[in-house]
Amino acid sequence: MAYNFDWSVLWRQPYGTWLLQGLWVTIKIGLFSWIIALSLGIIIGTLRVTPWKFTRFLASAYTEFFRNIPFLVQLFFWYYAGPMLLGDRLGHAINQIIGLNYYVAIFALGIYTASRVAEHMRAGFASIGKEQYQAVLSTGMTQYQMYRYVIIPYALRVILPPLTTEFLTIFKNSSIAMTIGVAELTFMSYRIDAETFHGLEATTGAMFIYLLLGLTVVRIMGFIESRFKIPGMIGR
Repeated sequence: MAYNFDWSVLWRQPYGTWLLQGLWVTIKIGLFSWIIALSLGIIIGTLRVTPWKFTRFLASAYTEFFRNIPFLVQLFFWYYAGPMLLGDRLGHAINQIIGLNYYVAIFALGIYTASRVAEHMRAGFASIGKEQYQAVLSTGMTQYQMYRYVIIPYALRVILPPLTTEFLTIFKNSSIAMTIGVAELTFMSYRIDAETFHGLEATTGAMFIYLLLGLTVVRIMGFIESRFKIPGMIGR
């Protein structure tokens, strides 16, 4: 039986609107998760190289725990099992939150990606010679001031290329949120398939939207890299 192509499902109402709504949810999940991932990743990555053994242990435990468990498993844990750990009353109250799956997706993706950002931060710190640490401390700065004003900004500039990859990946990983009912782009493409039986067109359209989104992210991060690159260390 011949397949009848109908590419108009990509813009015909209400399907075109569904794709745009899914794209907007994908962008919001990616951006909010990235704020969590970058902020927490910088903190965890810095704690991994501090002189205090206890903070290094906690930061390393966080990184290894979240980095080595698949994101899908973590997402299911936070959505299905997380509220149960808080007791019947509080767990029931949390389950009544409107849009809980959306907030859980942002939280889970943020803390998962933070473990990867933390590892990049550790690598960035490792690329800085001991002489630079000593030179900063010789100016009279405290350990906190050294990391806050010199070492962290320097390390961030060194690891901009891998951060670009993580920023791009966080938008792609947001598609997994469809497994808990978040109406992001992939979810909407399957919804169109269920309504029209034109899954080839719907998923192809979603694929090209992801491609355009990814290329946009790469262009933005490429501009940031060019503005903040360290001469002789980043080739782009």
